[in-house]
Amino acid sequence: MKQLFVRGVMACSVWLLAASMSSALHAQPAAPTAAAQAPAMSQTPPLREAAPMAEDPQLEARLVDISQELRCLVCQNESLASSHAELADDLRREVRELIRQGKTDQEVKDFLVARYGDFVLYRPEVKPLTWVLWFGPFVLLLVAAVFLGVYLRQRRQQVAPAVLSDEDRARAQQWLKG
Repeated sequence: MKQLFVRGVMACSVWLLAASMSSALHAQPAAPTAAAQAPAMSQTPPLREAAPMAEDPQLEARLVDISQELRCLVCQNESLASSHAELADDLRREVRELIRQGKTDQEVKDFLVARYGDFVLYRPEVKPLTWVLWFGPFVLLLVAAVFLGVYLRQRRQQVAPAVLSDEDRARAQQWLKG
């Protein structure tokens, strides 16, 4: 997953570099002849792979590990590692700076939780404030199962065939004949 993220970032960087170079080439006035155009093309620098966001690959790998456990505050359904929002870029920059300062992974997470709340974590800690997040779905499932059981029991009692008396049976026979 880490390698996929780094490759994606590099591919996007290469694509952006190529797009900016292409627009710069199109913005220059066209040369009058093909012979005059050939030297201009040979002067453009060759495309090369973009440098990683950090000089230290270990720091970048740590950043990816941490940011996969954090939620993007804008997208809310993406990890910080996969988000393309500007705020996510700012948060990754901030995480990178905290890592450079020598903070541990837990200290970085604690800093972000103190600043943005438990919502920033994809897997918040189990504590009284997050019990609803952890146990709420199971409680709702249990309540739904109880209501389903009560509903099915009542329905079964209502659908049970009624026993007709001899008098009711005779009256029904008269209606059917007449």
